[in-house]
Amino acid sequence: MFGTTVLQLGGQAPLVSLIAGIVAIVLLLVVLDLPAFVSLVVAGITVGVVAPAIAFADVPGELAAAFGDNMAGIGIPILMAAIIGKAMVESGAANRIVRAFTSVFGEDNTEVSLFGSSFIMSIPVFFDNVFYLLAPLARAARARDGKNYALYIVAMGAAGVVTHGFVPPTPGPLLAVDEFDANLGSTIMVGVLVGFPTALVSGLGYGYWINQRIEIPLRDTMGTTVEELEEKNQIETRQLPGVLESLLPILLAVLLVTADTTAQTLLGGDATVGDLMGFFGLPNLGESVVIGNITGFFGNPNLALTAAALAAALTYYRMSDLDSDTFSDELTDALKSGGNIAAITAAGGAFGAMLQAAGAGEYIANGLEGVGLGLLVTAWVIAAGVRVVQGSATVAIVTTAGIMGPLASGLDVNVAYLVMSIGAGASFCSWYNDSGFWIVKEVGGLTQAETLKTWTVATILIGLVGLLSTLAFSTVLPLA
Repeated sequence: MFGTTVLQLGGQAPLVSLIAGIVAIVLLLVVLDLPAFVSLVVAGITVGVVAPAIAFADVPGELAAAFGDNMAGIGIPILMAAIIGKAMVESGAANRIVRAFTSVFGEDNTEVSLFGSSFIMSIPVFFDNVFYLLAPLARAARARDGKNYALYIVAMGAAGVVTHGFVPPTPGPLLAVDEFDANLGSTIMVGVLVGFPTALVSGLGYGYWINQRIEIPLRDTMGTTVEELEEKNQIETRQLPGVLESLLPILLAVLLVTADTTAQTLLGGDATVGDLMGFFGLPNLGESVVIGNITGFFGNPNLALTAAALAAALTYYRMSDLDSDTFSDELTDALKSGGNIAAITAAGGAFGAMLQAAGAGEYIANGLEGVGLGLLVTAWVIAAGVRVVQGSATVAIVTTAGIMGPLASGLDVNVAYLVMSIGAGASFCSWYNDSGFWIVKEVGGLTQAETLKTWTVATILIGLVGLLSTLAFSTVLPLA
């Protein structure tokens, strides 16, 4: 009886699995208020038990494997981000950067600097890594001015999500470019063209609106207390690290990852050092050394965030009067906080993976494939449906691109707009089954309700405004 599944539900099984997962997560997280990690694991198991696509005996193992896969991707970066956040706050580096922003943009425009930084950094760097790097700055700014934390979170988060979902060479849009044989340069141009107004409306626009209606206090998170943040605001600027030293962790991470992205995009995966030397008219040395092997090592987020953490920790040690044992204990406390965040984030990704294994995303995609809409709108509807069901924006892009690939030739506008439509749909409505939801909640120190009101609504707006921007620009500037 239990060899294959508990419930044989026929063709509607994926839908029933989805409903079971939603009911479980709402009951456990919202009604019973259980810890997020426990709730997500139990909800994932519930989906597996109901789904005929997953053998009953394999359910715990499938969940554990999905958890491990997610942890492999975010474990080290989150733990290193915990050190970066702790060190940048304790050393005064975060406060120094905020003061530098204030001197350039003015006391009342910190959100503009966070918005712009996130929008640009998330083109070559994964959004979650950008959020790890900028979150300490948002917290320091909130501690400094005593307000506007909802605005900072929304402005920073929305800007990063837009470029991550719309502008190659981030993985999702890059895969869609390859699937449709689109021109990379024109897709980047269209991505910025469509993405910037989308980010303005969903980030700064909604950020200003929600900031007038919700006050989010600072809470202890990532190994840093509110008292420590407030203490740093009393220190004179001359007693803080210099701007360049303070920015070094961020610059290191961005430059290392960007170097790999640039090399892979512009030179190709097989380019050698000799090719690069020859391009500049230098002696053709290093023909056997593939550039991607070097940049791939240094540009991997695990190493890039580790380098950034070391830089931040060295500044912290230099600026403190702690002995080595106490200093080590301080970093260990940060790692404990980071470990909890990593576990919750990986569990959220595993919950989404169980929904995917149950076939919920494919079920929704197939059901929407024949809907009688224009190609751009159809692509958005499919991507948004898959995104909401299983959580991963990248999976939503991959799934939708595969479905729309044979139809792309029927477009009467540049195929880059199809990439934008899919990216907008895949960014729509981040909630409990998306690891990004938990990153924002835990790293930002928000409650579930605050995360839903800020982050989730902002991503809903990104999806809707992104579609409208795509339709508008494809009408006035088809580029066909």
